[in-house]
Amino acid sequence: MTVIIDGTAGITFPVTAGSASAVQASSGRVLQVVSTTKTDTFTTTSTSFTDITGISVSITPSSATSKIFVTCSFQFGVGSGSGYAIFRMLRDATVINNGVAAGSRSSGILGTNIIGADGNTGQMLSTNFLDSPSTTSATTYKMQVAHTGGNTALVGTGNTDGNISGQVRSASTITVMEISA
Repeated sequence: MTVIIDGTAGITFPVTAGSASAVQASSGRVLQVVSTTKTDTFTTTSTSFTDITGISVSITPSSATSKIFVTCSFQFGVGSGSGYAIFRMLRDATVINNGVAAGSRSSGILGTNIIGADGNTGQMLSTNFLDSPSTTSATTYKMQVAHTGGNTALVGTGNTDGNISGQVRSASTITVMEISA
C-alpha cells in the first residue's frame, strides 16, 4: 500500500476497493515557514517585560482558519542577586503559551533563579505553541523577558563577560509555520 506525502498537494491515499480514485487529504499541510536567527546577545535588568531584540518574526496567514505553529529556542542566564528571569511569548500584543499566576508564582513560560558560583549559568529554553490567530493580516510572534529582582537576565549566552570556562554564545531562533485547517 503506497501513501504519498506531498507538501504542495497534501496526502494521497491509495485507491480502495469499490472507489473510483485515490483519496486526497489536504488539511494539515505546511503552507509557509518563516524563521529568524539571532547570533548576538541580549541583556536587560528591567523588572517589566521587555522584547528580546532579534527574537521576533512576522507571518501573513493565507487563510483566517490557518493555525500557526511557533517554535523558539535560545540559551539564557541570570546574574547573581535576588529574583529570577521569566519569559513569555506574544502574538502582536497578546500573550500566548502562558501559565496562570497563582499565589507568589508569576505567569510565564519559564522562570529561573538558578545561578552558578560566578553569578551566571547557561540554560536552554525551548518552547512551542500551536496558535489560532484568526486573521489574514501580518502577525508578529516574539519573546519577552523580565527579571523580577532587577538583576541581569541574559539571552544568547550564559554569562555576562564571556570569559567563564565552558560557557559559549549560542544562536537564538524563532520559527513560525502556517498549517492549513
